[in-house]
Amino acid sequence: MDHKGINTQTSPSFDEPPPPYEAVPRDLSEAQGIRIKDDGRIAVDASSRLCRSLSRLLPRAPRQSLPPPPSYTEVVPSFKFRLNIVIQIVGSRGDVQPFVALGTELQKFGHRVRIATHNVFEQFILDAGLQFYPIGGDPADLMAYMVKNPGLIPCMDSLREGDVQKKQLMMAEILHGCWRSCLAPDLATGAPFVADAIIANPPSFAHVHCAQALGIPLHLMFTMPWSPTRAFPHPLVNLQNVPEDHDWINRVSYSVVDWLSWQGLGGVINDWRRHELGLEPIPSSEGPFLLSNLKIPYTYCWSPGLVPKPDDWPENFDVCGFFFRDPPDYKPTPELAEFLNAGPPPVYFGFGSIVLENPEETTRVILETIKMTGVRAIISRGWSKLGGQNNANILYLDDCPHEWLFQRVSAVVHHGGAGTTACGLLNGKPTVIVPFFGDQPFWGDMVSAARAGPDPIPHKQLNVQTLAHAVGYCLTPEAVHAAKNIAIKMRQENGVRTAVASFHQNLPQGLIVCDLLPQYPACWKYRKGKKRYHLSKIAAEILVENKIVDLKKLKQYQPSPIHIDNKRWDPVTGISSAGMGWTFDMLKAGSDIVYQPYKAYKQTESNHTLSPETSSANTTSSQLLPPPSPSHPGDNATSIHKARSVSNLSTPSEIERKKKGKAAAMVSASRDASGRLLGKFVSGVMVDVPLAAAEGFRVLPGLYGDKVHDYGQVKDWKSGAVAGAKSFAIGMGESVTDIFYQPYKGARDGGVKGFAGGMFKGTFGVIGKMTHASLGLVAYPGQGIKRSLRAAYYDNTRELVLATLQEEGQDMLQRERLKGLRDAAVIDKFLGKSRQNASDDDDSDYV
Repeated sequence: MDHKGINTQTSPSFDEPPPPYEAVPRDLSEAQGIRIKDDGRIAVDASSRLCRSLSRLLPRAPRQSLPPPPSYTEVVPSFKFRLNIVIQIVGSRGDVQPFVALGTELQKFGHRVRIATHNVFEQFILDAGLQFYPIGGDPADLMAYMVKNPGLIPCMDSLREGDVQKKQLMMAEILHGCWRSCLAPDLATGAPFVADAIIANPPSFAHVHCAQALGIPLHLMFTMPWSPTRAFPHPLVNLQNVPEDHDWINRVSYSVVDWLSWQGLGGVINDWRRHELGLEPIPSSEGPFLLSNLKIPYTYCWSPGLVPKPDDWPENFDVCGFFFRDPPDYKPTPELAEFLNAGPPPVYFGFGSIVLENPEETTRVILETIKMTGVRAIISRGWSKLGGQNNANILYLDDCPHEWLFQRVSAVVHHGGAGTTACGLLNGKPTVIVPFFGDQPFWGDMVSAARAGPDPIPHKQLNVQTLAHAVGYCLTPEAVHAAKNIAIKMRQENGVRTAVASFHQNLPQGLIVCDLLPQYPACWKYRKGKKRYHLSKIAAEILVENKIVDLKKLKQYQPSPIHIDNKRWDPVTGISSAGMGWTFDMLKAGSDIVYQPYKAYKQTESNHTLSPETSSANTTSSQLLPPPSPSHPGDNATSIHKARSVSNLSTPSEIERKKKGKAAAMVSASRDASGRLLGKFVSGVMVDVPLAAAEGFRVLPGLYGDKVHDYGQVKDWKSGAVAGAKSFAIGMGESVTDIFYQPYKGARDGGVKGFAGGMFKGTFGVIGKMTHASLGLVAYPGQGIKRSLRAAYYDNTRELVLATLQEEGQDMLQRERLKGLRDAAVIDKFLGKSRQNASDDDDSDYV
């Protein structure tokens, strides 16, 4: 807990991750009690209507007594089966580096680990012996954008320059890349790959949706607090007008960030879910709270000795310590070695992957600070290329591992990335943090609270006087002593090993072994009579190849299915919110009848020309293509020029064909838009609004302390029919009995007062439960039919997953046969189990 009442800290990142880059209109935010400070943090008024509303939506978490963090000793890695694990990361090198250490540790357990991140980190990951998959996106662009827009809400200059649209295009590319990273073959070897589990940092955003599409477990790991707690506010939030009982507003601050994030990215995510994953759009009321409601496990990568786990975090949240990779075998250049040996340890200045707006001015401030304090200095050029001439007291450095360098300096001055902060503290070095965005101010507060450095200096307030004063403090015995004490605590931890243990411990019970090859996880299920079998990719392929099992009868086994429903609190809000959503969808679909034909007309016009929209939209994707051959640098430009010239030489017959093509495209677009309008109307009247009403009346008894029934998950028309029948039977039955039972129960438990309350519940229940029974009989089957139709329409996604599973099974089987696996052993085990099951009198399912 720091001197500002904030607990602080995180894990290795050498350049900290950008927070979500969303667009929320500034005037809307201010109207809701939100504004952006100069350091990019969100100023939230605790008395605003938005905070009060979000406080009611956020589920309360009980406090619990937490045991001290466990001690982890050296053990021989073991785990009951091997998994294909994809680690999805969005951010800078500092975000990627700790997961490289994690992936290396996971490989010791036999897991196949793929890191999916930006293209520029490919060689870094491959050199570590891990698989790599590119998800697109340019971290340099992200860093430049975040320096310009340090908070969640972009500045007006960015809005005018179209930066937000560019970032949303980049996010759409990243979402697509993350999904492909779960299914695409290895780029180097061509070996098929299907993810069995996902590890991700929260800003990658695709994680929970990919996990839902595949039905596999998800585990989030991050270097800054991202989960609601009463212990401290969100690092991106600066609270104002905080009441005395401020615990609740700390929790609400996380909801504010989630709400803002969903406002900016919800549309992009839902379009991607609908068109690529074949999943239903997430309701706007569920999007901001999705991870909390699904109880996704988190592992936080900071030292519990500095920031203990809050007592209101659940058991599936862990604080494990920083992720440090093994120290690299680094050989310094003669110039660096000579400089370090020429005098006392220098002070390190560097801002890593931060893209500075004015690197010349920053260089000037650093140089004058060095002159004023009389220290020797190493200046890391970084992505901003801080420049100047070397001299006796100053060395400019391009690249050097912090793990090696920070052992040989006296203090460090940097941007406050979690990994850089951790590396400095691990080596006992006093630290000056100049934060730019994200959680960097949070880290600055943490260092200051520990007395291992001065208060953070926001980069816009950086000048010679403030920096010289900060450097002077770092050279005092007090700062050196505090930093060394922190280093002693951190060296007793092993964050990577603890994180791997946390990942294994939080895997769901549904992740089970294959019945025939227990060293592999089950990913197929097969039913023979009343018996069920769980089969791995290899076992299923053996049985299919030998014609013992029909491939068409194999079904995908999902060890961790995710179901997302629109939760209703009562009939009034349920019906009103569903009605408003339906009205908005109708208006949008109606406007598309006019807009879509116009859009189709413009698209047909641009088929033979390169429009500005096409060029900008394809900029990101084109970065993935190889550049033109150096020997013919003008070929691309020439071919584009020829294409433009040829498109302008149209004969009269070609012009006529183009006109007919435009008309046909416009008619087709109008027809499709009209069909969507009709579909929205039917869906709203027959399913969405009645379902919202039925759900509202279903949960209504909970408002007065009565039981709320659960009819099971509606996944298709069968489960919908079952839910409808249950709701009708239970609702009608209780509406008749409650008028007698509730008064009796009330009188038994509370006398006359209880009898009066029972009369109210019974009378109220007659109306509510009878209405629910009538609506549910129609709404739940309608919901099931709608989901069955959607599943059939988007069947290509399911077919892709099944085909990729089979393809990987074939590849794995070939490799295992080379190692001595015999088909006969697997077949005999399956047939022997089948014979045993056939003679077993117990008709219960085999699990």
